[in-house]
Amino acid sequence: MAAGTVPTNEAERDARVANADKGDPHGHRIEPGEIAVGVIIGRTSEFFDFFVYAIASVLVFPRLVFPYMDPLQGTLWSFAIFALAFLARPVGTVAFTWLDQRKGRGAKLITALFLLGVSTVVIAFLPGYESIGTWSAVLLALFRMGQGFALGGTWDGLASLLAVNAPEGRRGWWAMIPQLGAPIGLIVASLLFVFLVSVLPAQDFLAWGWRYPFFVAFAINVVALFARLRIVVTPEYATLFEKRELQPAPILDTIRSEWKVIAAGAFAPLASFALFHMVTVYPLSWVFLYTEESPIRFLVIEAIAGGVGVLAVIGSGLLADRFGRRTLLGATAALIAVFSFVAPQLLDAGETGEVIFMMVGFVLLGLAFGQSSGALSSRFAQRHRYTASALTADFAWLFGAGFAPLAALWLSARFGLIAAGAYLLSGAVCTLVALWINRELGRNIE
Repeated sequence: MAAGTVPTNEAERDARVANADKGDPHGHRIEPGEIAVGVIIGRTSEFFDFFVYAIASVLVFPRLVFPYMDPLQGTLWSFAIFALAFLARPVGTVAFTWLDQRKGRGAKLITALFLLGVSTVVIAFLPGYESIGTWSAVLLALFRMGQGFALGGTWDGLASLLAVNAPEGRRGWWAMIPQLGAPIGLIVASLLFVFLVSVLPAQDFLAWGWRYPFFVAFAINVVALFARLRIVVTPEYATLFEKRELQPAPILDTIRSEWKVIAAGAFAPLASFALFHMVTVYPLSWVFLYTEESPIRFLVIEAIAGGVGVLAVIGSGLLADRFGRRTLLGATAALIAVFSFVAPQLLDAGETGEVIFMMVGFVLLGLAFGQSSGALSSRFAQRHRYTASALTADFAWLFGAGFAPLAALWLSARFGLIAAGAYLLSGAVCTLVALWINRELGRNIE
């Protein structure tokens, strides 16, 4: 039996007991619907952490950690620290792949989610600049890198498990399921901050109110851990693991064998990943810095737009199965390119323009992002698919999203909003070029 197919710790044993209580002493059969629920819960918890930190990067950290700077410079430095998680994530993938190979999937997932939860909750105790000076920024950077490092270990293969079990002609539908976690996480995080900003005086919110979402994130991680363990330790999942369909492979061997596909897979979704931050983190910073508008209103718009995004992600599954994933990726990249020309004008057109910007942006984001996960995974050799998919996701987020808020805000502050549109256009062009270069892509992701 492969390493990790038996419970190696108390949490895994609890998961087995929960399964046995269903009537099968060895664990009940996990249906695709249950896998989908586990995937959505896991991704929602990760994106909730992501958006809690992102919102705090605009509303809190510039004033808490960088009060000696002007608001723009403080926000830029806050976004620079924000990017550190994306740099640390591939390093975490390397370390946790090693742990996966030696101690099993359950041990890896427990360790990663524990580290993610701790790195998130300690931010709630972060002292400000007035208490410890520049050490506040140093600690925030360390905690942020801890989050990114831990995210490298949260890859559980459940999305791949959905993909390999997708019925013929339904691959697009199953591919979109993990992506639902992003808009759901945004909705919950935005509404939580709306509540706190609404009920607390500004002084209290900056002193202690902003800390509560990080405690909530820790609690959600605990729920997500058991939801995912309940599936990961089942015999069915272990069987797929033993068949090498979800077998962790050595990192260097994977990169050596699959580097071309990993590179293509990282650049193919750049349009959706660039748009991801252009309609979530970046506009909040622009509105907060350059308008008199209350952040409450814009966070409410983001939450509503997130609901539109959920519907668009679901629609991407239907469209992809009808027209092909490659066709949908190419079409949405072209539409994002067109949107990049009008987005600056919309964002600068007052409250009505902001609403149109967000709604149109989230429709495009949902359609593109819904099919951006694992677009080239079928091209990986079976023995490399599990590890190569994790690396591809790491590099896609690093190249497409990690520095997007920082770059977009710096460019727009220096050259105007039109420069942010040009940045978005560059992501769309990269996707179209990647799809054109990889002529075999169509046959593999239709």
